[in-house]
Amino acid sequence: MAFAKAREEIFAAHNEDPNKITINGKEVPYETHYAEKMEAFLSKRDANGSDVLRLAVAAQHFRRWEIPRSSYPMTKVGYHAWRTAQKKRHAELLGQILEKYYPEEDVKRCMALVQKEGLKQGEEEVQVLEDVACLVFLDDQFDEFKEKHDADKIVNILRKTWGKMSPKGHEMALQIPMTDECKDLVQKALNG
Repeated sequence: MAFAKAREEIFAAHNEDPNKITINGKEVPYETHYAEKMEAFLSKRDANGSDVLRLAVAAQHFRRWEIPRSSYPMTKVGYHAWRTAQKKRHAELLGQILEKYYPEEDVKRCMALVQKEGLKQGEEEVQVLEDVACLVFLDDQFDEFKEKHDADKIVNILRKTWGKMSPKGHEMALQIPMTDECKDLVQKALNG
């Protein structure tokens, strides 16, 4: 009951995203689409994930459209500042929803997951969330991303993405259908 109510509030917010994407001929809010993709990959990566993990996955980019990337300098430092501010904000807004339904310990854990705290310390649920985010990037965003950047930058990003993932994430990534061009870029990243 708590999970269903919290998820409903999260998706009600996603549905407010003014950015749209067309899926199977139907226009949907981008964040709704993104969250559904995240949930779909989580079900493949860890079908028995805790409520806390499932909610963190659903709210990974919670209300992200409200602070556009262009509101920060278009530099590497600006990008990292924007991402850090976004993660903190996603967690705080999610916490406001979850505190209605879950004990404080669960709320704090979910907020930490959204901020990916403990990723480099081997926290399993944080790693699962990171794998899922990387898989969604490769499955849903990579083809468009490669059109905006040169091959060297793409290969570098792919190496960084690969480095964030677990062996299970790697296995799943290699099963994602990709264009020949995308496959070639992935192979360059893995072989370099």
